[in-house]
Amino acid sequence: MRDAILARFDELGDRAAVVEKDTTYSYRQLADETRRLGTVLREHGVAPHDVVVLNGDFSFTAIAALLALYIDRNVLVPVVTLTDAVLATVTRACAPRFVLRTAAGARIEEIPGIPAAGAYDPLVAAGTSGLVLLSSGSTGEPKAILHDLDAIVAEKLGTRTRAAGRPANILMFLLFDHIGGLNSLLGVLRMGGTAIVPERRTPDEICALIEKHRIRLLPTSPTFLNLIMIGGYHREYDLSSLRLITYGTEPMPQELLTRVNAAFPKVRLLQTFGTSETGISTTTSESSRSTYFRIDDANVRYRVVDGELQLKSRTQFLGYLNYPSDALTEDGWFRTGDLVEQNADGYMTVKGRAKELINVGGEKVLPLELESILLGSPLIDDCVVYGRPNAITGQSVCVDVKPRGEMTRAEVRRHVTEFLTGRVEPFKIPTKVNLIDSVTVSERFKKKRALP
Repeated sequence: MRDAILARFDELGDRAAVVEKDTTYSYRQLADETRRLGTVLREHGVAPHDVVVLNGDFSFTAIAALLALYIDRNVLVPVVTLTDAVLATVTRACAPRFVLRTAAGARIEEIPGIPAAGAYDPLVAAGTSGLVLLSSGSTGEPKAILHDLDAIVAEKLGTRTRAAGRPANILMFLLFDHIGGLNSLLGVLRMGGTAIVPERRTPDEICALIEKHRIRLLPTSPTFLNLIMIGGYHREYDLSSLRLITYGTEPMPQELLTRVNAAFPKVRLLQTFGTSETGISTTTSESSRSTYFRIDDANVRYRVVDGELQLKSRTQFLGYLNYPSDALTEDGWFRTGDLVEQNADGYMTVKGRAKELINVGGEKVLPLELESILLGSPLIDDCVVYGRPNAITGQSVCVDVKPRGEMTRAEVRRHVTEFLTGRVEPFKIPTKVNLIDSVTVSERFKKKRALP
């Protein structure tokens, strides 16, 4: 498999593999750089199954480094933003021996005094490479999620890459250390397409790249789609090349999906689903206008237990390096924490995250429900709903609102109350309404929501 990948890149020759800023790199150059970096790694004493922190976002060098580490059977830990705190977490959890920084070429640093970790023994015994993904860490220290990288590559890349008749330009929107970003990269390599690397992931730049490179597929998140529409960038740039928008990383409110359909009437919309623990699943949306989808993946099984979606996949993680694996059931199913509802045709929709559920005097409130309704207001551009402690009811419902146009806090509060009255039960109406300039978004383009 390893030799076949580079041999296939050699066959693709001068076909464009990566476009970074104004430079285009061919598949032959990608193969050569991968081989060169493999030599550099070995010269620095990097041995098979050594743990290497791969610091950087998508770039020609970072992609080649990832491939070189995979080919040499290393355990790689991709990290886009490597702060001292993140490095400390990675050091405690993963026991790395090296850091490979790709921001300006490839610079290798050794981390002294780090012992070998027994958690990697299964990879050593199998002779396979490893991948450690870090969770977002929204509720504490990020979880270090260990995968067999060979299993992921075999599943997503196959035994042989295939060249599409018409090579596709794919935008590397999702981050390099995100399971969705790696899935996008393997998809590009599988079809012999071209990875378009953004310098900045702003609505302005992403839309400019779509126009410039005639992008047909945009993998993104609901929050980012809303940012495009709020800023009017879909009207400022020519996005007529788009044929498919895939959205994931967070639930899609129905009202936002309606807005997206209106903004992109000729584009097919597909809900994707995946987790860092189980990988990205192949899905089918009920329609472009529906938030209901179905997992159609021979390599993934799913079931719904007490309203929660549980998965079991061939690319399932081997375990957490710094947490107990209590997210797994006794029979090996991964509890996603996503609350779903199924319809009679077997499609499901995500109602929200179990940890985000707001308990108001014993009554349950899902933030996504209220956000979807509020986005139906012509006076609201965006909003985020969350819970706060309450001495009487246990918790109360709060909402931050970005209005459309100039409104005072009192006007926004009155409008939210009036708009929701009659549409939801009284206990779901927010007791506190805040006026904001913009919703806070994580670097993975999900709304940052205060947990109850």
